[in-house]
Amino acid sequence: MDTLIAAENFRSQIKQFVTFTDEEWELFKKHIHYKPLKKKAFFAEEGKVCDEIGFIAKGSVRYFHVRDGVDITGYFSFENEFVSSYKSFLTQLPGSNYIQALEDSLILTIKYKSWHEMLEEPRIAYKIERFGRLIAEYYLCCYEDRVTAFITQTPEERYLKLLETGRDILFRIPQHYVANFLGITPVSLSRIRKRILTPHQ
Repeated sequence: MDTLIAAENFRSQIKQFVTFTDEEWELFKKHIHYKPLKKKAFFAEEGKVCDEIGFIAKGSVRYFHVRDGVDITGYFSFENEFVSSYKSFLTQLPGSNYIQALEDSLILTIKYKSWHEMLEEPRIAYKIERFGRLIAEYYLCCYEDRVTAFITQTPEERYLKLLETGRDILFRIPQHYVANFLGITPVSLSRIRKRILTPHQ
């Protein structure tokens, strides 16, 4: 994906959080970096400080923890979504999870240092502060939805919710990761898919 197209798409997508004038956008754009990630490359790793927040222009990532040598998938992010080990980004302390590219991806990133430089820039400081607050709310809502789903929904209901992201996106994810995310075995996922997917085809 062309970086100019990626940047303009980023500007369009973040209008739900903040709208920049052309002058403000030029100030903001100087702090954007373009980070290609090969499949299986890491955006963030457990025990390391995540010093950037990203926006997925192309591709997808998986959030996971490792316990006793076993991966535990917690979340997925796709095109036009933010990606970060956000607590680590805010506190500048080592993170507790991994974020790994599921496919070749392009991520637009802003470094922690750049973020604070923008907060010191009077022409955009207010909007950057608002942007940061709304991103924090976004992450909080995602986390609450995830916890609520595990308490109140069956694996089949959670799978249906995942389908709402778009079947083309879902089938780009290895199915054992999807099963792990849902808290079920791949065999159970296969049974759910047989029950659900045929009527949708």
